[in-house]
Amino acid sequence: GGMLTSVEDLAESNFLAEHADLYTSQTSGFWIGLYRNITGQLLWQDNSVLDFVNWGEAEPLKEQREYEYCVQLSAASGSWNSIPCSSKKGFICKTPKNLLLLALYLFADGQKDNDQSTVWILLILVLIILVGMGFMVYFSFKIKIQSEAEQAARPYNVLLEYSSAPARGNDENDPASSKGESEHSAV
Repeated sequence: GGMLTSVEDLAESNFLAEHADLYTSQTSGFWIGLYRNITGQLLWQDNSVLDFVNWGEAEPLKEQREYEYCVQLSAASGSWNSIPCSSKKGFICKTPKNLLLLALYLFADGQKDNDQSTVWILLILVLIILVGMGFMVYFSFKIKIQSEAEQAARPYNVLLEYSSAPARGNDENDPASSKGESEHSAV
């Protein structure tokens, strides 16, 4: 797995800004791994040294604004600014040590029009899956109960067959027993 990216030099910053610019229509910025701790100190999430910065105009503020503990990379300019961590942004991740695998996941910036339709589609799919699973469980239990009932009734069926079989003898109502009386053969 990866974590929010740290930016170590100008080349990496330019690379990120160039790729972030492609998504300006979908988001205004991306989270990077720089944050301000409760004492006001700026730190990278991956604990790398903060040797390079690319702050936007009037950033970072001398006086920290309330709730501005997280840092975003502007999709339009590539510069950084601190904003509240509750803001909805995309994010840029990388895997440990210099393998910069950019993951520009565009999660809910609020500017997408198709977010709500995507949620409804996912909700309907989940509902269909749950209904399908419900039918599978219902029919599997029905089959199981039916087969158990058949197995339990099987000895009684055999007993009924033997007990209801007519006794062979001289029964007046039995056509097989009066065979000799009604048949005549000629040679």
